[in-house]
Amino acid sequence: MTMHVVVDQMIDAPVATVWADVAEMATHAEWMTDAESITFAGDRRSGIGTVMIVPTRVGPFTTEDWIIVTHWEEERAMGVIHVGIVSGVGMFRLEPEGERTRFVWEEDLALPWALGGPLGEIVAKPIVGAIWKANLARLAARFA
Repeated sequence: MTMHVVVDQMIDAPVATVWADVAEMATHAEWMTDAESITFAGDRRSGIGTVMIVPTRVGPFTTEDWIIVTHWEEERAMGVIHVGIVSGVGMFRLEPEGERTRFVWEEDLALPWALGGPLGEIVAKPIVGAIWKANLARLAARFA
């Protein structure tokens, strides 16, 4: 079983502007409160094959999330896999709506038994969704 989480946010900026910011992956910890920092493994800082080590905190729980970029479509989408105690796949999609951008964040994550397994996923899903929705509001505020 996995936890499927989808959140979205309208951003008052065109797709090219939003993408230019989001493509700078080192800045994601500035608007993601659950990401304490981002360290890159290797020389890549963007694009397919980029590997990031992200200490992540959700409430009292902390993990070291290894994230590998698997999909990169300029001004449209960025996909990742999570390798570590929490595993899964995720995608950011940027959808133009006139001069604005709808940012969609979708992930399928599996929690290990140490974090409650399938039962933990049921409990965590609304919490994670709320954190990510707030993260997207912080991202949108960068363009206000």
